[in-house]
Amino acid sequence: MDVLSEVLGALRAGRPKAMLLGWESPWAQEFAAVPGAMGFQVMLRGDCWLLPPGAEPVQLNEGEIVLRPRGRTHALATSPGARRATCDNTSAGPPPAPAGPMLALCGAYEVDPRLAHPLLPGLPEWRRVVPNEELRSVTGLLASEVARGGGSMVPALLETMLGYLLRQVLSDAAGISGLTDGSRAEGSRRDGSRMGGSVDSAVALALTAMHGDPERAWTVDDLAARSALSRSAFARRFSAATGRPPLAYLTWWRMTVAARRLRDSTDTVAVIAREAGYANEFAFTTAFRRHHGLPPGRFRRAAS
Repeated sequence: MDVLSEVLGALRAGRPKAMLLGWESPWAQEFAAVPGAMGFQVMLRGDCWLLPPGAEPVQLNEGEIVLRPRGRTHALATSPGARRATCDNTSAGPPPAPAGPMLALCGAYEVDPRLAHPLLPGLPEWRRVVPNEELRSVTGLLASEVARGGGSMVPALLETMLGYLLRQVLSDAAGISGLTDGSRAEGSRRDGSRMGGSVDSAVALALTAMHGDPERAWTVDDLAARSALSRSAFARRFSAATGRPPLAYLTWWRMTVAARRLRDSTDTVAVIAREAGYANEFAFTTAFRRHHGLPPGRFRRAAS
């Protein structure tokens, strides 16, 4: 199981959006903030400058990507001093026809701020990404579908692309506080198929177990055994990698899955409670209210 893909699916709120934007040189485009969304732009054709607020301009070469994990405002331009036009990238409707020598693929993926994954807040406000082969492949597929006018494949491709983006960023995130376990034992390998490679393989095994079977009555001893670590070493490394103790993370994941089910399904609260690992509806409702601030029924009505 790819834990990162599971997390993205659980955090999604609303429909992902993608468009192609083209410009004639010289140009400068201000992108409005999209609160609660992860956004990106890929320079499909031409080079430009990224102008993040409060930071020095950064040159983007053709094919490179800027990732904005929290949807903050920024600008792209042919030169740092160019006069900027405003782009409201929250608008619906068909994308403008690409024109000119500069072409960018833009995407926005709305996430539920109540369900933020403990790894994601440690990401920077923006990140320049030089894509690997996998990311280049999915970018090409998404750009082709958007150019055809979009359709049912675009949301799935956009989610896949964001997964690859986060995987690559997290795998390179050794210098970002809270994303890696700096105390990995010698010889412990990084597992690129899980949390972007940012979590060592022992912790990734425990994450995969919890995500694959959240209703099981996991204990720290069970998870440590899965990870082939002592209880204390496992608890220390898990907390360092995710920012939460193992059972606190398990509760977070159960409540996240339950919130998604309440939002997207018509299953009864009793059914969702059992799937979240609770013996009865009362215990589940108490835990859900403590975590989300609302009982399940009110949460479902507010999300509809």
